[in-house]
Amino acid sequence: MNIIFIGAQGSGKGTQAEILAQRLRLRHIASGDLFREAISKGTPLGVQARAYINRGELVPDEITIAMILERITQDDCQMGTILDGFPRTIAQAVALDKALAEYGRAIDRVIYLKVSRDTLLQRLSSRFICRAHQHVYNLMSNPPKRAGICDIDGSELYQREDDRGEAVQKRLDIFFNETIHLLDYYGQQGKVVEVDGERPINEVSASILQALSGGLPTT
Repeated sequence: MNIIFIGAQGSGKGTQAEILAQRLRLRHIASGDLFREAISKGTPLGVQARAYINRGELVPDEITIAMILERITQDDCQMGTILDGFPRTIAQAVALDKALAEYGRAIDRVIYLKVSRDTLLQRLSSRFICRAHQHVYNLMSNPPKRAGICDIDGSELYQREDDRGEAVQKRLDIFFNETIHLLDYYGQQGKVVEVDGERPINEVSASILQALSGGLPTT
């Protein structure tokens, strides 16, 4: 099974994608992590991506999709994958569908975590991430056991610059004005599962699993 998580910054999609990946034995692939890993390892695609990033430009879709395809065709992804952070536009979704079809694969479900803008802003002001492996914590709903320290790897927790001030508003504007249209694209394919993301983490996880086990989208 191949799944896409769609949700604004602060919706909890990374947390829910990781939980679902463990439950269904799927590989969780976050596009941001994929870029960082490819660049740090100096892979051919990573070198190409770094050139654009260093110039302050967006990495072209063909490089991003090639990087994702390279990853999801590896042996540990044979059971399926969960994409988190990609695609972000309809053009990327169309290109991804076309590329997957060449491998005899397709996106099976798209999970949309619906969260209001006010709640997102409230969550983001309390979100912290560990420096070692990007584990996410929220001081309101999922605090670390020790203040400022990651429960999993013991590294320092920090707040990203784009989780603060005007940067947050810009990212939310992009989601609600652009990325949200992916729901129309995948909705026409009958693949969208809409879940109320404002509830506690365990309740959201249960709703996602219930929707997937039922075999039919909820919207």
